[in-house]
Amino acid sequence: MASAGNARLAGLEKDLKLEGYDYNRLLTVFYISYILFEIPSNMACKWIGPGWFIPAISFGFGAISICTAIFEAGMLPGIAYYMSRWYRRSELAFRLSLYIVMAPLAGAFGGLLASAILTLDHFGGLHEWRMIFAIEGIITCCLSLLAFFLLTDRPATARWLTQEEKDLATARVKSERVGATVVLDRLDTKKVLLGIFGPVTLGTAFIFMLNNVTVQGLAFFLPTIVKTIYPKVSVVSQQLHTVPPYVVGAFFTVFFPFLSWRFDMRNIFFIASAPLMMIGYIMFLASKDLMVRYGATFLIASGAFAFGALCNAQVSANVVSDTARSSAIGTNVMFGNIGGLISTWSFLPFDEPDFHIGNGLNLATSSTMLLLSTGLLFWMNWNNKNRANTEVDAELAGRSDKEIEDLDWKHPGFRWRP
Repeated sequence: MASAGNARLAGLEKDLKLEGYDYNRLLTVFYISYILFEIPSNMACKWIGPGWFIPAISFGFGAISICTAIFEAGMLPGIAYYMSRWYRRSELAFRLSLYIVMAPLAGAFGGLLASAILTLDHFGGLHEWRMIFAIEGIITCCLSLLAFFLLTDRPATARWLTQEEKDLATARVKSERVGATVVLDRLDTKKVLLGIFGPVTLGTAFIFMLNNVTVQGLAFFLPTIVKTIYPKVSVVSQQLHTVPPYVVGAFFTVFFPFLSWRFDMRNIFFIASAPLMMIGYIMFLASKDLMVRYGATFLIASGAFAFGALCNAQVSANVVSDTARSSAIGTNVMFGNIGGLISTWSFLPFDEPDFHIGNGLNLATSSTMLLLSTGLLFWMNWNNKNRANTEVDAELAGRSDKEIEDLDWKHPGFRWRP
């Protein structure tokens, strides 16, 4: 969606005769599709298999612009779920960050690529912002065709692993799943609902929703913010000024999940990241100095971008079955896109150039994230202490293996993993 912000600078509103809130309404349509398709998409990913599903939606995303939201909806939850088949709890956040870091890098590279594309007179019969969507779509289609041949559903079907390596990869993942008899269970409505309505899933998803108000707002409106800071420079120069905050954000996207991997902790980095965002928005609201405001975007990006990997890793770590994991991740990303929908109405035309409403809203969301993250951490530790006093054998007495497996995070031997 960073392309939308770049296209806006390149004349999208003028060519489509968008006025007032039309740009916000355009973005709203995309997010409604994201919200509706996140969970069904991840259920389809489990049913079809990530090795086919992810390349297919990637190709559709690049090829069919009018339905781009339908195809893109499954991308982040699908890849997070796919990686959870390969990596253990402590490892997932960092591995997922290596994918998610492509988002801020896409914001950076998107600005560079848009600048380069706009130096062309035309691309076929296309001009200005239309060239951005066309060229980026063609690149996406080419990469997705390669993915059909390179991706595999799970370790057991990986052509590049020996049988010993396949067994080891499967055993590593299975070792953390309390009460589970298989790594890949069948789709089951009860487990789907346990994944969606798990307390840690819902708490983390709400935090991710608040975070995405900032992340997606930055993607849509950073070019516009830069334009208010540097109104007299060329469009190409404005595009280039959007790059450095994304580069800094990309570093922290990987840095915090790397620490998460080393310490096998996720929630504590929610708490560490939120104040960076709060300070950035306070700078925006308190100062009219252009350099101070531009510097604030670096702090905001540093705090906001790591949540994509950390939140998806946290909901994945706090369910047991493969089915619950797929629905938990889908729920988390769905809530994130509700935040994206809110973000489309946070920076409004009448609020330019200071954007008091947008910056105030984001200060409120980042402050709430800090409070919720702290509260969630205390609740998980408190509930784990209560679970430690439970007689596991007594609780499970008389239950069949299937009934024990269906308990998922309700299993008395399960512990929350903050």
